Amino acid sequence: QVELVESGGGLVQAGGSLRLSCAASGRRFSINSAGWYRQVPGNQRELVAVITTGGSTNYADSVKGRFTISRDNAENTVHLQMNSLKPEDTAVYYCNVKAFVVGVPLDYWGQGTQVTVSS
Repeated sequence: QVELVESGGGLVQAGGSLRLSCAASGRRFSINSAGWYRQVPGNQRELVAVITTGGSTNYADSVKGRFTISRDNAENTVHLQMNSLKPEDTAVYYCNVKAFVVGVPLDYWGQGTQVTVSS
């Protein structure tokens, strides 16, 4: 079992920055890929950014050039640096980790952290 704890959400003015963090803990696991998703009430959850084991990244077009995903393999943490925030970035942000637990591939989600960008 892997537990994900997210932090770093909050209220910020348009043009500001926030840094989200996701810490994974558990026994006998290794993270494959990790990513951040976001969801607005009434809408589907959408991919924001993903990073692979090798460090390759992929971003939603709406956040390219403004958001940066990174990971610390030694600490089992994933970060999302969000700059030049816009009101349309307001959502609940969820950390997602695809991990191998005792060799079995499993999918885990964080509890979500609210990001609110005021205009």
